[in-house]
Amino acid sequence: MAFTTLGGCGAQASVRLAPQNGILGSNSKPFAGIILKKPQQVGSLPLRARGSIFSSPRRLFSPKAAAPKSGDSIRIAVLGASGYTGAEIVRILANHPQFHIKVMTADRKAGEQFGSVFPHLITQDLPRLVAIKDADFSDVDAVFCCLPHGTTQEIIKSLPRHLKIVDLSADFRLRDINEYAEWYGHSHRAPELQGEAVYGLTELKRDDIRNARLVANPGCYPTSIQLPLVPLVKAKLIKLTNIIIDAKSGVSGAGRGAKEANLYTEIAEGIHAYGITSHRHVPEIEQGLTDAAESKVTISFTPHLMCMKRGMQSTVYVELASGVTPRDLYEHLKSTYENEEFVKLLHGSNVPCTSHVVGSNYCFMNVYEDRIPGRAIIISVIDNLVKGASGQALQNLNLMMGLPENMGLQYQPLFP
Repeated sequence: MAFTTLGGCGAQASVRLAPQNGILGSNSKPFAGIILKKPQQVGSLPLRARGSIFSSPRRLFSPKAAAPKSGDSIRIAVLGASGYTGAEIVRILANHPQFHIKVMTADRKAGEQFGSVFPHLITQDLPRLVAIKDADFSDVDAVFCCLPHGTTQEIIKSLPRHLKIVDLSADFRLRDINEYAEWYGHSHRAPELQGEAVYGLTELKRDDIRNARLVANPGCYPTSIQLPLVPLVKAKLIKLTNIIIDAKSGVSGAGRGAKEANLYTEIAEGIHAYGITSHRHVPEIEQGLTDAAESKVTISFTPHLMCMKRGMQSTVYVELASGVTPRDLYEHLKSTYENEEFVKLLHGSNVPCTSHVVGSNYCFMNVYEDRIPGRAIIISVIDNLVKGASGQALQNLNLMMGLPENMGLQYQPLFP
């Protein structure tokens, strides 16, 4: 498969490389994008392994359930449709040929037309918003749950068992219910469902998602961070200590609720760190990295709020394993994701930029050598409302329903 050249953000990163056994050549040339004729190895590990190390993107249909026939209508409910992720689900589904929305809930907007809540979607033929208690699920096949965390567990527990569910809250992401209670401040109200839930980081958990009834959609920060880090940790290319993550998100990541801290006059003209050492995505990220490493991983993670509507960048600083170069990291990520439609490594020193993924389900990333010997810098960008939420949720439900994974998701980024 040819590797498509993708542009950077305009600014070029300064990449300093020392020759490694004559492979890299002049240290003035970037390593990224150079394809080796022979596989490079670190110990016994082949860095050019074919395809994903987790699951094959070529298996588009569920092996256990007959795929819906082309044109069959799959009936969808969107719970919490008046929030940003709910609206994004509706926008994306406008181009889906087989998913059709039958139920939409929004307790505070019950009785209203969806187009009056989100005028940009007024052209869509949608049911009137209802309160959850009044929702009728008898004519529904699958549910996107876009409710705030803490309210979702009991609602999902009460839903009919025949429904396929993708939960976009944080209520089923952490397997350890005691850890959930520690980070979210209350006990888990549906522990029996927690054992059933599958974590839905699509590119890395594809085979599990296909056969799931309940999928816990990942958080936006964990998506942007785990996509580059999990393959590297699993392959033992980076050390498990001193992983530092500096992440930044648009204000839509904080939700649509009215909050003083998110007012324009509070946010504009500044960068705001928050959740320092205590952000609730920390245990989710550490859970994924610990699984990959098969030993406990602890990270240093600081998120920041940026004065922009949407977009997310995670800048990750890692320490290389013995004998590993930054180029090795790039080549391994490239071989892992070379057949993936929605995860792309940029060529050369091009810098991933949030403005180049807006409105799309893409994750762009690249790897750079740090000026500190033995360290590398990884930059990963997504649209926090699409790949970080609603787009990945649709990617997951496509798999759960035995449909092509990319169905309804081939939106190209908006630029400028």
